[in-house]
Amino acid sequence: MEYASPYLRQLAMRNCLLTLLLVISASAFAASDYAREKRWADEVVPGIVVGEPVYLEQKGGHKFLGIYTEAANAKMALVVVHGIGIHPDWGMVGTLRQRLPDYGYTTLSIQMPILAADAPSAAYAALFPEAVERLQVAVEYLKRKGYTRIGLVSHSMGSRMCHGYMVDNPKDVVAWAALSTGTGPGPILTYERIKAPVLDLYGADDLPQVLNSADKRKASLQGKPGSKVVVIADTNHFFADHEDDMVMAVKDFLDRLK
Repeated sequence: MEYASPYLRQLAMRNCLLTLLLVISASAFAASDYAREKRWADEVVPGIVVGEPVYLEQKGGHKFLGIYTEAANAKMALVVVHGIGIHPDWGMVGTLRQRLPDYGYTTLSIQMPILAADAPSAAYAALFPEAVERLQVAVEYLKRKGYTRIGLVSHSMGSRMCHGYMVDNPKDVVAWAALSTGTGPGPILTYERIKAPVLDLYGADDLPQVLNSADKRKASLQGKPGSKVVVIADTNHFFADHEDDMVMAVKDFLDRLK
């Protein structure tokens, strides 16, 4: 395309340069940071009091950390999925994985692929295929444990990673509790193609990306049996000071499923 105005030519060149720089920046972080994963595991595993560490293996031979917590007479087993750049026992993720077994739900909280601490969120798109593989490995682990009803509980970027898995409607996954969905690279995330019941749970003071896409997510759940939207008042992206409400919202959603 030719531009008659020198200003327009300069603007087009600047935009092309910015796009190129963003691509180069994202590609620099495109590979999973396994060394950082190991540092997380070395820090987390010695402090585990509830549950036990397990290591799950991907096709390429990489082993990643999971924390398995078994419930007596479990109603269902849940893969718990953390958000960007953290670990499977972090903060409110640790709360979910430890407390849901008290209500009859076995949990397997897994380490998702992560990048360097200074990686932009856009770079995480390159990790989505590996994230899907880890979810598949986790579900297979729970099936070998004898579970026939399996669900996902995910937060933030972890919900976007789970979306890439759930759009193929894996037959062994019967429910998805998606917390604070909407962050991360890619288009606005909705649930049109997903057949399993979905809980869309977020805080009234959540991040703008979560709040701005809430209406579209809600619309995509219309007519889906068992699906619901829950907004917890006076809390943020991490459900601070409302962790009890968060856990109970997930429990109530799962309890109502046939």
